Order: sequence, then structure tokens, then C-alpha cells
Amino acid sequence: MLIKELAKLCNAQPQGGDLSVTIQSAADIMTAHAHQVTVLSDGKYKKYLKHCKASACFIAEALIDEEVPSELTLLICNDPEISFLHAVKALHPEPHLKRQVSEHAVLADTSTLGFDTHVGPFATIGQYSSVGDSSTIESSVHIGNHVAIGKNCRIHPNVVIYDNSVIGNNVIIHSGAIIGADGFGYKYRDNQHIKVPHVGNVVIEDHVEIGANTCIDRGALGSTRIGLGSKIDNLVQLGHNNVVGKNVIICGQCGISGSCTIEDGAVLAGSVGVADHVKIGTRAVVMARSGVSQDVEPGSQVWGSPAKDRKLAWRELAALAKLPELLQKIKIIESRLLKLEK
Repeated sequence: MLIKELAKLCNAQPQGGDLSVTIQSAADIMTAHAHQVTVLSDGKYKKYLKHCKASACFIAEALIDEEVPSELTLLICNDPEISFLHAVKALHPEPHLKRQVSEHAVLADTSTLGFDTHVGPFATIGQYSSVGDSSTIESSVHIGNHVAIGKNCRIHPNVVIYDNSVIGNNVIIHSGAIIGADGFGYKYRDNQHIKVPHVGNVVIEDHVEIGANTCIDRGALGSTRIGLGSKIDNLVQLGHNNVVGKNVIICGQCGISGSCTIEDGAVLAGSVGVADHVKIGTRAVVMARSGVSQDVEPGSQVWGSPAKDRKLAWRELAALAKLPELLQKIKIIESRLLKLEK
């Protein structure tokens, strides 16, 4: 589309350049070239603006203090990142999918499909399960019995959703995810592990996105619940009976044991491990590769294993780095003391 059309679409004020130039795609500011749009939202990238080859750049007015190429149109807006995202969606639309229920899908006679639902080849939908209006079930998805899936959901290929799971509206589940498998629960008696029956389910609320190859276990008795707007990355393990609040971020390779509570707005960075029955407070941040064995206070930032206040953990790490030097000094002192004693 033309630059002036893109500016109008994204509620930006154009400045400089040629507004009749066409924009074909989006790129980052370091690699963008002619007929592409880019974004400058962080001051540390301002040095790239002077030599930017893009035809247009979303930018906040406060960041315009560098020399700008004459052929570059600045698209001035309050939130360049969000405006740029709107531009990316407009310039890179999803491929059109011919919506149908494949003749190679297997649907139970008691299952129900909403209006404009797509079901791909080799998908299976069990007894008394339902899929809401405009939802997409891609190829080789398995949906068990008594599963409810809401409207405008997208279930990518090879997802498995076990019996009795409840999926809200506008949910995205990426390939290979498994929703509702048994939790890892055993009792040790008479030199053997006795399996704990898991008869609960998984409830996923609206606007949740679940990454590829993530596993969310069903509750032993009640529900494992993922709250409104939460986003879960690839390769995450969520144990049975966890309660995840609203707008929580859980990054890749996190492992969360059973019966934990993660409150609204909390962030778990990559490779965090959480012991069972732990509570992570509202808007708390657990930094990457931390091991959490005790409750985390709301609004706090913790790091390390075992996780503790990040400033304290960093001071301890800095002190540890000085340990070889301190040991050498102690050896010298011990040597002097020995001479004095003699």
C-alpha cells in the first residue's frame, strides 16, 4: 500500500519523504531497504536512523534528533511499536484458508460444530464435544470426549486435547501441545509407586496462547486453570491443579510442579523451575534459570537457585567472584601469623 494509506491505517502523522511510494513489507531498522517500513522505538537504535534505507519508519516525536535521509518518511505516533504491529498485520496477512470440514476428519455423531468452523484432514472429535463459531481445527488434531472449544480459536496440527477440557474464545494452541494429560502423581507403598487417579480437567480462559510442545496436566480432582489473556511459550510443563492468573507470561522451558498459584501479571522467564504448592504473587518477576522453592512476594523480582531478591543475589554473586583473591590474602596472613608465633 502507499505510505499515506499506511499512515492513515496506523493513525500516524507522516513527515518528509514521498507519500506516494508503495510499501511492500516490514523489516527491522538495521536491514530494511526501499519499499519497506520499519520502526524506531528504543533510543539505543537511533544511530541506525541516519543511514536507514527504508521508505518509512514509525517513530515517536521524542526520538527525532538525528539526521534523517531525504527519502525516508517518518510516521510519527504515540506508540511506534503498536503502530508497527498493525502495519505488519496489514502487509503480511495470513494465507486464506478454504474453510471446510474435511472428508478425512472423524467426527463423533454427538459432536457439534459452530458456524464457519474448519476441520482439517485426519482430525478427530470425540463424543459430546463442541467447537464454536469460526474456530479452526487443523490436520491431525485429536479432541477427546466432552471437550468444549469456544469461538475464533485456532488449534494447530497435532495438538491433543484430552477429555473434559474447556477452551475459551480466541484461544491459540500451537502444534504438539498436549492439554489435559494425567498429572505426575504417585504414592510410594510397599516398594512400588501407586498411581494417583486424575479425574479433574483443564480450563483455559479467553485470549490465551499456548506454545508448541507445551504440556498442561489435568487436575487430580479439580481443575488446572489458565487465566484470561495469559501467554505460555514453547516447551513449558504445567503440573496438575495449577492456577495461573490473568495476563501471566511463562517463557520457554519452564517447569511448574503441581498445585502452584501464579497470580495476575506475573512473569516467569526462561527455564524457571517451581516446586509444588508455591505461590508467585501479582506482578512478581522470576528471572531466567531460577529455582523457586518458597512463595514469591507480589511485585518482587527474584533470581537464583534457590531464588531470592535479585539485588541480594547479585551482591552474593559479586562477592563469590572475589573469593579466590580473598583466599590468597588469607594464606598470606596465615603465613605471617605463623612467623610471628615462631
